[in-house]
Amino acid sequence: MDTLSRLIDLARPQASLDLRCLFSGGFDIDHAPLEAGIAPFHLVLGGACLIETAGGAQVPLQAGDFMLFPRGAAHRLRDVKRSGSGAPVTLGHDGMLPLRRNDDSEPAPPQSHADVDLLCGRFVYAPGSSALLLNALPDPFHVSLGDAQTLDALQTVIGLMRTEAEHRQPGALAIVTALSHALFAMALRVHGERNPATSGVLGLLADARLGASVQGMLNAPERAWTIAELGDLAAMSRATYARHFNERAGMTVMDFLTQIRMTIACDLLRRTQRSVAEIGETVGYQSEAAFGKAFAQSVGVTPGRYRRQPQEDAAAQS
Repeated sequence: MDTLSRLIDLARPQASLDLRCLFSGGFDIDHAPLEAGIAPFHLVLGGACLIETAGGAQVPLQAGDFMLFPRGAAHRLRDVKRSGSGAPVTLGHDGMLPLRRNDDSEPAPPQSHADVDLLCGRFVYAPGSSALLLNALPDPFHVSLGDAQTLDALQTVIGLMRTEAEHRQPGALAIVTALSHALFAMALRVHGERNPATSGVLGLLADARLGASVQGMLNAPERAWTIAELGDLAAMSRATYARHFNERAGMTVMDFLTQIRMTIACDLLRRTQRSVAEIGETVGYQSEAAFGKAFAQSVGVTPGRYRRQPQEDAAAQS
């Protein structure tokens, strides 16, 4: 499995489509902040709109644009002219998803009659196993996917999502949800390719030589890696590798290795029934005590508490 696929697999983001939006004229929709572990996204199927972030930045979006808020930040969705609220917004259903629109015609207007056609949803992810990937993303994470001639695959995915949303045939929601996962992976890839100077894990993957060392850590987290050995994988001297890695990752090699180990440990704690000691050994710790201490320092809770959290949260909500 390639490195990006492995990181997405460890993060295990669960895509959920919330609604479709068809707006014409003026509109101004407020999105409140969401709790940790929920990352809302918007995909523009057609037309154009404006996202205003909590920090006051105004980001124009057009057909093919994907915007994700990894930390669930508050934001506003507005018309490009910022003309105000316009016609009242109503909530109905288009046969596939709840439909929010400000055109009261019946039946729901086709996309060609709207100024903007949006799919809005969220990725839900578990803290810990998702940290290495999701926490490294800029907030907001914005990728334009429809403006490059070479991105045929991306345009095909977006086109298929638009077609399924329009026709609403049996299975359409399952197809569009699955395509949301594909879109997320493609957006991560494109972001790394277009921003080779970016920092964090995507910056490491964009560098072929450093990426080879990251793959080595992921493949063998239990190994007692030295900087010299990882430098060999990157075809660099020890000093050059350490300096270059720190510049691209924004952290030391060993700190990054610890993050990889904790990410894999979180995944194993949630997904398997293996003992804490066995999981600790799998990610390179010779004793359960050493693993527990490192895990608590990195994740903020003990391994046992992390494993029990989903049941405790469910019980608290019942």
